[in-house]
Amino acid sequence: MATATNSSTPGRAELVRRGQFLEYLTLAACIVEALLSIGAGVAAGSVALMGFGFDSVVEVVSGGAILWRLHKDSDIASRHDRDGTTLQIVGWCFFALAAYVIYESLRSLLLHEAPAPSVLGICIAVFSLVTMKVLSRAKRRVAQGISSAAMSADAQQTALCSYLSAILLGGLVLNAAFGWWWTDPVAGLFMVPLIAKEGFDALRGKSCACAEGCR
Repeated sequence: MATATNSSTPGRAELVRRGQFLEYLTLAACIVEALLSIGAGVAAGSVALMGFGFDSVVEVVSGGAILWRLHKDSDIASRHDRDGTTLQIVGWCFFALAAYVIYESLRSLLLHEAPAPSVLGICIAVFSLVTMKVLSRAKRRVAQGISSAAMSADAQQTALCSYLSAILLGGLVLNAAFGWWWTDPVAGLFMVPLIAKEGFDALRGKSCACAEGCR
């Protein structure tokens, strides 16, 4: 019975390969999201859409750093140091994103810049809301299996992307349905506390290490 149980439990090497596959999927999805969101945001004059596009760029940087970490996983002596370096990269990317969203949102509110309705933006938000939720849960399981703080932080970042998608979707729908132009920059500002918190946590090397804390 013990043998059957052990054989059904993924080994570290298998979990690392699974993590690499998930990161490649995330990179592909986020590159497409970034290009479409920034393009649609520029076309519609939407701060929230452009901010979401830059969040996808942050996801690409984070994913690249995690892949670097996973491809070096066999080097046991440097695992901890690589986790720390990756967390620092992710943390500073979050702060750069938060600063951009604050600037653009406040500028839009002060100048009363009304974004045009964006059907493409709504579709992007729905796609991201679903896919990022699934990816974050899968990454979290891998992070717990290999005890990687950096992978855990990346899973949290991917989950954050799904939360931002929900905020973005709400702002875009309200603007399209009722012409409430201010919901777009306000949605952008609502993103900032979530983004900043993840940035602080990453820089402090803080990430959830158990299933209960990561939900």
